Amino acid sequence: MTGSTPSPSPSPSSPSPSSSRRSRSRSRSRTAAAVAVLAAAAVTAAFALTLDGSDHREEKAGEPAAVTGSAAPAPADEALLALARRDASDPLAIGRADAPVVLIEYSDFQCPFCGRFARETKPELLRSYVDKGTLRIEWRNFPIFGEESEQAALAGWAAGRQKKFWEFHDVAYGKPRERNTGAFDAENLVAMAREAGIADIERFQADMASDEARGAVREDQEEGYTLGVTSTPAFLVNGRPILGAQPTDTFEEAVETAARAAKAAKGAGR
Repeated sequence: MTGSTPSPSPSPSSPSPSSSRRSRSRSRSRTAAAVAVLAAAAVTAAFALTLDGSDHREEKAGEPAAVTGSAAPAPADEALLALARRDASDPLAIGRADAPVVLIEYSDFQCPFCGRFARETKPELLRSYVDKGTLRIEWRNFPIFGEESEQAALAGWAAGRQKKFWEFHDVAYGKPRERNTGAFDAENLVAMAREAGIADIERFQADMASDEARGAVREDQEEGYTLGVTSTPAFLVNGRPILGAQPTDTFEEAVETAARAAKAAKGAGR
């Protein structure tokens, strides 16, 4: 983490001492592997940017940067596969719960590179893979650019309560918006909700303000921070990290590689 990025706080639990120790041990091993893989991906991306001089990171001091460039994705890591929730009732996911490939996306509604992915790459992935049952996309709220990012994340979660998350997502990312200039203030978020077809605006506002919403956003953030995510967008494709707004063919290659690996594993009975 960099700058003033907050550290995740542990969740309370009360398992038996022995099961708790085993759980902590597994968690530490998985986290160590995850951080190592994501760190390797970040180094690769940064190296590629240095070579071609196309570093498009945000220039505002003290804020996380979104990485772009032509970096090759890091290899898949099986320790990260368990992060896919595969909950058929999850309104912040799209695609079959049993799809062979899961793309997990850590994003901020104010991130311009996340918007680029949403407008340019996601529609292609939906047509080519999600609609055919090959891919599932799971969203994780990862607001890093201040209060408006936090409010937009809460609004997205609230939209999901009325099964309109992806409609809200598409409206929010429908065009580039200036960051922290009121584009995601309360009035504009309600306008986006209306445009997304959310019928019960009072419920939407109440859900936004709820402790449940804040807890859900915090859970997503803590998951990302535990993995070492500090910039947006960041992705996992069946455990294979991809950082930044990479070209669409980078994601297509990752999905197809993961689909072949999943098919081979199934054929081998694993």
